[in-house]
Amino acid sequence: MSKTIFIAEAGVNHNGKVSLAKKLINIAKLANADFVKFQIFKADDLATKKSPLALYQKKNIGKNISQYEMLKKLELSQKEHTLLIDYCKKKKINYLASVFDIESLNFLRKKSSSIKIPSGEITNYQLLKNIKKKKFHKIFLSSGASNILEIKKAISILGKKNLYILHANSEYPTKKLKDINLNVIKTLQNKLKIEKVGYSDHTIYREVPIIAVALGASVIEKHFTINKKLKGPDHKASLSPQELIKTVKDIKKTNSILGSNLKKP
Repeated sequence: MSKTIFIAEAGVNHNGKVSLAKKLINIAKLANADFVKFQIFKADDLATKKSPLALYQKKNIGKNISQYEMLKKLELSQKEHTLLIDYCKKKKINYLASVFDIESLNFLRKKSSSIKIPSGEITNYQLLKNIKKKKFHKIFLSSGASNILEIKKAISILGKKNLYILHANSEYPTKKLKDINLNVIKTLQNKLKIEKVGYSDHTIYREVPIIAVALGASVIEKHFTINKKLKGPDHKASLSPQELIKTVKDIKKTNSILGSNLKKP
């Protein structure tokens, strides 16, 4: 029986507050997730002062501010991330983070043996080359809005040894069933000649990651929040605490149901 790695994606659902981030860590631990994931970024390096929000962000936030203003409110300092890393150690759950720049990468490598590369950085070859040099034990690479050639290029830089490729749809949330395309998991395994393929789920449907596991996903990443009614870009597309707990339980149950591939009396 193979075990699916579950990444509880806290993301920016802490709304820029360490106290709320710690509550999210508590929830991820209670749900028996393998990792709780955050994002390390600097708004000044990620967006221009006048860059507009995505439509879903504008709708979920409830007001029309710039992308920069939103990110600035959601940014946590390296010192604050260090507090969260220490808290994860105390709670005995693995800390994970997405990075978008070299400075954040250098900070993370001193603190963690694993890293997440978000979909938007799959063609950031300078970042990928630096990640390769750091020799992480686990590298999770999301592939939303990318094609097979772009994923192959990323693999040629990162290597396959410690790499997990995550199928993803970059629409938050992904509401249309026809846009989920879980069969891509098999496509990636076959075309990339890599077994470690997972799924980063942005749908509003709790059963989707369970189906992904049945199709061979070795990793599941799913957003969660303490309250879906909070203001912020990702709360509405996230699982509630109880939904997260149930989803992790169902995935473990799915692993047991799948069992082995031996046919014998």
